[in-house]
Amino acid sequence: MKRGSHVTLEDISLSLNEGETLAVVGESGAGKSTLIAAILNLLKPSAGEITWHDKPIRAARPALVMQEPRAAFNPALSLRRSVMEPVVAQGIAFTEGRLERLCAGLELPLDLLERRPDQVSIGQAQRAGILRALIVAPRLVLFDEPLSALDAVAQKHTAQLISGLQSEEEFAALIVTHDIGYAIAHADQVVVLKAGRVEETANAKTFALNPRSPYSRALRDAAISLGALEDAA
Repeated sequence: MKRGSHVTLEDISLSLNEGETLAVVGESGAGKSTLIAAILNLLKPSAGEITWHDKPIRAARPALVMQEPRAAFNPALSLRRSVMEPVVAQGIAFTEGRLERLCAGLELPLDLLERRPDQVSIGQAQRAGILRALIVAPRLVLFDEPLSALDAVAQKHTAQLISGLQSEEEFAALIVTHDIGYAIAHADQVVVLKAGRVEETANAKTFALNPRSPYSRALRDAAISLGALEDAA
């Protein structure tokens, strides 16, 4: 995949099944954001293809949970109106009961959806962003640094809520994150990107115990030094 004459991703091969979580980790500039843009069809691969069950990736209705919680919303609209935009845009059948069930799973009071984005906390805005992504029942959800804007307590709580909803909805999740501890604790597989190439792919627990490459080991060891793997053991 190229931007102008610069190769940003090369020889990338990933596999993800429904209900599974794949975490893509790596330093800034490794190609993580480019990967998300390609899956969302915002960038066209110069070679190869991105498919879902042998169909174009759009068949999975990939949805995005953004890094900055309030960026997903129009500041002039209520959260409810923004949350419902994908339903209207895709013209899908919808019941109020689904909204209520998802809000319960996210511990998000229904009446809070009548507020504007600047009238709720960052954590509440992030959970509303997750709600917006899940409302149309996508088969694939992309999480772009979903916890980075939250404090430590909110990070752990939101990660648990995401895992609970994934068990119920059975969507596949691709998490792009710098947080190695989060990746290991909540993913089935970990993919390490380095300069646009896959450095390593491993089962999350195997990666936690014994990364194969020196680069991957350095990332893991940095997480250990920060205490980021305490909850992943």
